[in-house]
Amino acid sequence: MLRSCVSVPAVAAAIRSVCGRSYNQDVCSAEEPNTEETAAVYVHWPYCEKRCTYCNFNKYIARSDNEDAIRSCLVQEAHTLIQLSQVRRVSSVFFGGGTPSLASPSTIGAVLEGIAKYADLPADAEISLEANPTSSRKSKLQQYRDVGVNRLSIGVQSLNDHDLLLLGRTHTASDAQRTLEEACKIFPGQTSVDVMFGLPGQSLASWHSTLHRLLELCDDHVSLYQLTLERGTMMFKWKEKAQVTFPDQELTAQMYDDARWILQQAGFQQYEVSNFARNGAVSKHNLSYWHGKHYIGIGPGAHGRFVVHSSRGKRRQARIQTLEPEPWMQEVMRYGHGTRKVTEQNDFDILSELLVLGLRTDIGISHKRWRTLCHAVSLHGLFEASQELRDLQENGLLVLDHTGLRCTRRGLAVLDSLLPTLLSQFQDSWSQSENVKPHRPQTTA
Repeated sequence: MLRSCVSVPAVAAAIRSVCGRSYNQDVCSAEEPNTEETAAVYVHWPYCEKRCTYCNFNKYIARSDNEDAIRSCLVQEAHTLIQLSQVRRVSSVFFGGGTPSLASPSTIGAVLEGIAKYADLPADAEISLEANPTSSRKSKLQQYRDVGVNRLSIGVQSLNDHDLLLLGRTHTASDAQRTLEEACKIFPGQTSVDVMFGLPGQSLASWHSTLHRLLELCDDHVSLYQLTLERGTMMFKWKEKAQVTFPDQELTAQMYDDARWILQQAGFQQYEVSNFARNGAVSKHNLSYWHGKHYIGIGPGAHGRFVVHSSRGKRRQARIQTLEPEPWMQEVMRYGHGTRKVTEQNDFDILSELLVLGLRTDIGISHKRWRTLCHAVSLHGLFEASQELRDLQENGLLVLDHTGLRCTRRGLAVLDSLLPTLLSQFQDSWSQSENVKPHRPQTTA
């Protein structure tokens, strides 16, 4: 998985894992009730063939002797957490990583069968799998389709061999093209591609060339990601030693803006900061994150947000599973799950996340959705109490109308600079509201 092209350092660290046609609100709407009995499921496959030069995600080099064990633990953890949450229906399943296309189709099928055994998994539920070109050949892709996967997300990243070499990818541009062509035949209308910009030495002309070539090959969903340098990665070390040069901030902003225009001309609608779709091919699973719905995370390092029923009542929890595969498996075998950290979320926490994530989408946050979660502070009340927020609105960055709060097209591009003001004003208004104050969440390890 990659970072969004909009990064909010102060906020993203806390909700990073929550962290991808025209938008069909009848299919996946922010107005749907956020029932506790329905949740999405994220399954983390922690292994890769090698670590890319830019990557700092929770992933490890694949082992050939433990797939049976990790398969059994994934099924067991799904059972435990579904029972704990009392979820009755799973709306979508997303296999991320890592490189889940390194897992055998039988493992993917076993996890889906396990989920369906413990909760209703409708026949039309979106079942997504991330795949890398080198680990995805036609025969294997068809096998994933046969066990229940119905949407593919391919990590193309670039169609330039020099860029792919710098990124540490194990595939070539021709590998990516071949895999994409095969995937579009097996998953027509449900094949997504990831592509990166802001790469070392990348020019505006080369970025345009990549996009136009991609549009000749791609299906109906494209995710754009700006390269973000993370401390501890090989690419970060290269930059420190001045071994590579990167486009400046102004150029990367131009790359993003140009990409939005090029994709729009090709019939894509930007329905989220980094995601573009046509013909209704939005990622329903990711929309559940952005709309603040419940999701269960299983696998090493997975995150989740769901309600737990206990003797103290019903409480929504933020959960993080143990990062390393071996300790995680030991905990699952001993306790039924490998949850390493649990944080009970109060209404303030939930609403803060909704602000951060909901504003990433083109429809933003509706008044109805906000009122369902918050009775103390209205969206209009936030703006009435803050000249800074009204200035953002007057400057054409935010829209607050009868439908709710959302970013303008220009505002989406600078969302990282808007969120601190929004969150600060929300905290002030919340604290000042009658008999309502944010409190320190309870965390257990």
